[in-house]
Amino acid sequence: MEIKNAQLIVDNWIKKHGVRYFNELTNMAQLTEEVGEVARIIARRYGEQSEKESDKNKDLGEELADVVFVVLCLANQTGIDLQAAFDKKMNIKTERDHDRHHNNQKLK
Repeated sequence: MEIKNAQLIVDNWIKKHGVRYFNELTNMAQLTEEVGEVARIIARRYGEQSEKESDKNKDLGEELADVVFVVLCLANQTGIDLQAAFDKKMNIKTERDHDRHHNNQKLK
């Protein structure tokens, strides 16, 4: 699915089920909370911290999807075409980093 379509799906969901968007500051706080949940799973599942029983059934994919949902909300409510911004960023990264990672001895 293209990002532009995802933005439309989120916007339609908000209009049908969410009444309205939370304000930008609330969504920023919500994004921080969701990223924290992703960090918690990764730190315990893939890092050195032990995973609590209550965390073992947490779905990393679901938490990442929560992050994406809130990012799409923020893009919608601030008038950002996230598809265009993402495409631009990929072009910048491709030009800037074309050989950078291939020449990084740490990655070999």
